[in-house]
Amino acid sequence: MNELQQNQQDGLQTAEPEGWQPSGPSIGPKTAVVAIVGRPSAGKSTFLNTASGEKISIVSPVPQTTRNAVRGIVNTSLGQLVFVDTPGYHDSEKKLNLRLKGIAAEQLDSADAILYIIDSTRSPGKEEELTAALVSPHLHKTVVAVNKIDSPEARVALVRTFLATTFPQLESSRVIDISAEKDTNINQVLQALYSLSPEAEQLYPEEFYTDQEVDFRIAEIIREQAINRLHEELPHAIYVDIADMEWRKNGKELWVRAFLCVERESQKGMVIGKGASMIKTIRVESIKALRKIFSYRIDLDLQVKVSKNWRQKDQLLSRLLK
Repeated sequence: MNELQQNQQDGLQTAEPEGWQPSGPSIGPKTAVVAIVGRPSAGKSTFLNTASGEKISIVSPVPQTTRNAVRGIVNTSLGQLVFVDTPGYHDSEKKLNLRLKGIAAEQLDSADAILYIIDSTRSPGKEEELTAALVSPHLHKTVVAVNKIDSPEARVALVRTFLATTFPQLESSRVIDISAEKDTNINQVLQALYSLSPEAEQLYPEEFYTDQEVDFRIAEIIREQAINRLHEELPHAIYVDIADMEWRKNGKELWVRAFLCVERESQKGMVIGKGASMIKTIRVESIKALRKIFSYRIDLDLQVKVSKNWRQKDQLLSRLLK
């Protein structure tokens, strides 16, 4: 294993969630791959970060921020849950959205258990019905989390009525009200998922909290910092290309050359900003965020380039969306 591969495991450590209390009779350790599904902005990434106690998925107010099946690992005395954060299930026939929908559907088929997160601040509509239909064949392995109950706009009773009507056969004990942001009832969700999990050996060492490679994590942090500062269509028109990585200063610093890629020349100036102010801010804030994740320094050379109509290119989408 080379130095970069060793450092890909750096900092991959998790612990039992605060206040964790196992319950029930003593059994062998359980292991399950759990697919997280829900509409865009339902709180899937926030749940994953809270449950694992680490920064796994990037978070922003922009729908469909998550584009890949991102894995986060939770280890407790009951075993190991390997969560897969899927893209928000969105009704659209655009090529990029079709790819994202395909990623979500594939994860449900192969998962040992499913966590369906529903946003209590939004009335169930067509997209929620489509998401529920996607989950419906897998109810025997599904836990539902009604999220954002801490919000003044929460309509928990309305959402629970929708669930009772849509999933009349689902056990009430597997519908749990939560606040992923405030860490409310997260342990109850974990316990419900363990109850559906098979006894099996762990898939990852206990010190791992994700299996993401370094270049992917760096690209996602850069993209998070960009989309939280850009407006209108720009967040969806961006992807990050890690062009090069090199260890410097006797292995104490990782130098990274990355490109923020946009679809049109007119978008390039918006990302750079007046006097290069925007791209400088994205670079500085990305470095700050990365220092919270990795134990070593990261020096970032960040530039902007045009990748014309990239959302229509099958080969590129296959490389970006996994």
